[in-house]
Amino acid sequence: MAKKASAAPAKSGSAKSFEERLTRLETLGDKIKKTDIPLDEALAAFEEGIRLARALENDLEKIENRIEVLMNSADAPASESPELELFNSEE
Repeated sequence: MAKKASAAPAKSGSAKSFEERLTRLETLGDKIKKTDIPLDEALAAFEEGIRLARALENDLEKIENRIEVLMNSADAPASESPELELFNSEE
């Protein structure tokens, strides 16, 4: 049975780090692309991948919000305009 991914960002110790979960998602993608795996294994990998992708997307949204708060904080000089192009969606 597929291991359920945590929706919360990784904290010290118990939960996997963002990078570890991203690597797992890439591994699952490679596994699904193979033509010699049974359908039930491919489906389980796909389901785990969907859970991981949603959790990672949620983590990225939290990180983006945190960066925006930091960039727009009262301590930031008013003359500096933060560039957040990296976080803009290309959809």
